[in-house]
Amino acid sequence: MQGHSTYQPKGGVAKWLEDRLPIVGLVHSSAVAYPVPRNLNYFWTFGGILTFMLVAQILTGVVLAMHYTPEATKAFASVEKIMRDVNYGWLLRYLHANGASMFFIAVYLHIFRGMYYGSYKAPREILWILGVLIFLLMMATAFMGYVLPWGQMSFWGATVITNLFSALPGVGEAIVTWLWGGFAVDNPTLNRFFALHYLLPFIIAGVVGLHIWALHHVGQNNPTGVEVKDFRKDTLPFTPYATLKDAVALVAFLLFFSYFVFYVPNYLGHADNYIEANPLVTPSHIVPEWYFLPFYAILRAIPSKLGGVIAMFGAIAVLFVLPWLDTSKVRSGNYRPMFRIFFGLFVANAILLGWLGSKPAEQPYVAVAQAATVYYFGYFLVILPLLGWYEKTKPLPNSIAESVLGGHGTPAGAVAAPERRG
Repeated sequence: MQGHSTYQPKGGVAKWLEDRLPIVGLVHSSAVAYPVPRNLNYFWTFGGILTFMLVAQILTGVVLAMHYTPEATKAFASVEKIMRDVNYGWLLRYLHANGASMFFIAVYLHIFRGMYYGSYKAPREILWILGVLIFLLMMATAFMGYVLPWGQMSFWGATVITNLFSALPGVGEAIVTWLWGGFAVDNPTLNRFFALHYLLPFIIAGVVGLHIWALHHVGQNNPTGVEVKDFRKDTLPFTPYATLKDAVALVAFLLFFSYFVFYVPNYLGHADNYIEANPLVTPSHIVPEWYFLPFYAILRAIPSKLGGVIAMFGAIAVLFVLPWLDTSKVRSGNYRPMFRIFFGLFVANAILLGWLGSKPAEQPYVAVAQAATVYYFGYFLVILPLLGWYEKTKPLPNSIAESVLGGHGTPAGAVAAPERRG
């Protein structure tokens, strides 16, 4: 049966190692013989891309940390020194800065794929929760990293975002004082953020290990949402089939990444960050990095400061309970016609929120952001639960192999999915 390692050590040293630390056999069973559904499409390659990007971010970050000075009066100058005087320092910085954006592009596509194909449903709830936790850790890491260049947008972005915690009743002021290391964003703040920015990627790597472990325990989902019934017919070994597909997707992604690094390295950043931080001069329009903009729009859509903070964190927290909000028995959106419409509107709504987050906090942007926020939460809390009860779904194939061999039409002998519940 596929999935059980067939690795047989050759030679005395290999056998000695396998008896004491079977790491080669573990790699073989996880990355060579591991069975993957034979109908996976290119949306399933973003996991590999994200793993590559995490390693790239850690490696470039470690080298940059060797030249960076986490001190308020020297941080900005040290970044300029990296750009001008360190061998290939400009390349390292542009790889790291644009790598964060590429990381989030890949993770958003990875999340949307999981939402569309129902990869959060039983028995994959823990797998999904670990993925959302990685996303949350990524956001914290990216925010702290954005502060390190100590430019105008870095400084004021840190001031605005950290000050949001002051809205929390009772403990808010204490949290802000702890984050700042004093009573304003200053050198202690920079030191804290530098230490945490350096530490968190290694924590992310640990959670990624758990994420992969959970994935290998329950098995991969697939575009039909039908579980593997016959390993011989429904699956293929990870190597060479999935590895080659992942490699092709990674090359295409790296070409996209390289365009930004070599041709428009500052396109995804903000010009004000090339001005050294000045606590006496406030930028006319303070905005975070683009990947935070949808949540920033939700924050500003709520008139109350505390309400905005709750809504912003709630927009992420709701993802943790998504497996229990979607009541449909059918996983894949390919067999859920009504779901596809609402999901398409959800994706468009998320993009709209991102655009609104980049605009000034004035009308009509605020009103549109409020409507978009209502749909964001309504999708999770109202639409998904109701669709599970009332949506009429399409017939499911009997097996993964049948869905592959059946062509584009409904396979012969397919069984109907549950049409209604209740």
